[in-house]
Amino acid sequence: MQVSDAQGAAGASYAYKASLIGSAHRFELTEEGLSWHIAGRSGLWRYDEISAVRLSFRPVSMQQHRFRADVRHSGGGRIAILSTSWQTAALMAPQDSGFRDFIVELHARMARVGSRAVLIAGLGRKTYAAVLAFLAVLTVAMMGLLIRALLIGEFAGALFIIGFAALFAWQVGGFVRRNQPQNYSFDRVPKALLP
Repeated sequence: MQVSDAQGAAGASYAYKASLIGSAHRFELTEEGLSWHIAGRSGLWRYDEISAVRLSFRPVSMQQHRFRADVRHSGGGRIAILSTSWQTAALMAPQDSGFRDFIVELHARMARVGSRAVLIAGLGRKTYAAVLAFLAVLTVAMMGLLIRALLIGEFAGALFIIGFAALFAWQVGGFVRRNQPQNYSFDRVPKALLP
């Protein structure tokens, strides 16, 4: 599934498969608004009816470079748009440029109609605080293990702890840095949350 860049009257479109079973989730930016087709349901949300957009970085085991946009309607509905698409049981393909182009164009169209949507980047503040607290506890525990290994002369164990900590910091550090909670504006869509 890829994005179609027909920008004129037809608008921009994007599609992805959220699972191996079922049809693709399809979205189109029309003159009237955001048209969506998901699992046999469909709808059209006018750009001024979109109440919030949340962008986040959401890696999974099959795809370490995955982004997500959650779009909320003033009537209470929510749709998720992902930057990856399932292709086989073992392959989740990135759709980086298509996702980025679609999300940037969605923001541009919402801005043109004077949307008052809340634009949020990253995780929720409570979730982010819980992640930071967990990482702080884990850091203290790892430091304790490292000091203990050095005191008893287990240098191989100390090297293992240092290597594991470096790998963990590299993997989790990007997630924490990209998902820092913040608000943004239509003209300043956070590049860290777009592929």
